[in-house]
Amino acid sequence: MKELSALQNEIKTVRNLETAREDIQTLIELAQEEGDTEMIPEIRSELKEFETTFENFRIRTLLSGEYDACNAIVTLHAGAGGTESCDWANMLYRMYTRYAQSKGFSITVLDYQDGDITGLKAITFQVDGENAYGYFQSEKGVHRLVRISPFNSAGKRQTSFASCDVIPDIEDEIDIEINDDDLKIDTYRSSGAGGQHINKTSSAVRITHLPTGIVVQCQNERSQLFNKDKAMQMLKAKLYLLKKQEQEEKVSGIRGEVRDIDFGSQIRSYVMQPYTLVKDHRTGVENSNVNAVLDGDLDGFVNAYLKQRSAHG
Repeated sequence: MKELSALQNEIKTVRNLETAREDIQTLIELAQEEGDTEMIPEIRSELKEFETTFENFRIRTLLSGEYDACNAIVTLHAGAGGTESCDWANMLYRMYTRYAQSKGFSITVLDYQDGDITGLKAITFQVDGENAYGYFQSEKGVHRLVRISPFNSAGKRQTSFASCDVIPDIEDEIDIEINDDDLKIDTYRSSGAGGQHINKTSSAVRITHLPTGIVVQCQNERSQLFNKDKAMQMLKAKLYLLKKQEQEEKVSGIRGEVRDIDFGSQIRSYVMQPYTLVKDHRTGVENSNVNAVLDGDLDGFVNAYLKQRSAHG
């Protein structure tokens, strides 16, 4: 049913594009026949909307990877920079929330750890929606922020880092064996100031896979059992991808390179002082409107990444 709905949406989009093209053609012919130059702004507006819809549809055709159609599980970690980086991780979470909303996706927080003063030390959230992993995979890597620090009374420029890891939420049963002796399972109380995250019992679960050092955790569910099941699903997905990477010798193809969260390792820089510019260091795409990007305007960066991936096969 999920596949059927997706195909029906594709057909609907194509038909809408055909209708829009015909309407624009009619407006152009009408303006030419009547010599009406006042119709030009309307035609340009219609054409711009058509081009945007067409480009977004064309990008969706590039989402043909094995896991692109899956939901995504995203983890953000504050890096070098202390309080600044915790605030930066929180800003990134807000940016991804806005971006997900613009795509019609929903977000569920699976685990998070507040910063000591402000922001987030770490957060893991699931993005549900058609091709969520396909779109979010472009965000894997280290993100660098340069700005005048609101936490520095001297008003100096501060550089902060945060990392983003993205894995597909593979719903099918993953054929991978895990030895119980290789697991270290810890339970702890869910964190947070209140609401759905407040918990008086140790229902949150953290699982460490000792041979690889992979750590997954979940505190979203009330039940320790459900949290453990979700954490195991995340662990299996990570181990499956790791195994696949080793077999195919394409480490950068699925998870991206594992790098330190520090200088020289960023995939994208967000500069707010002394000038404003967001630059993706993989594709070269730039956007001088930093505030728009931080409000979720990521299409330019995501689309360029998908085109580059497609070009490289």
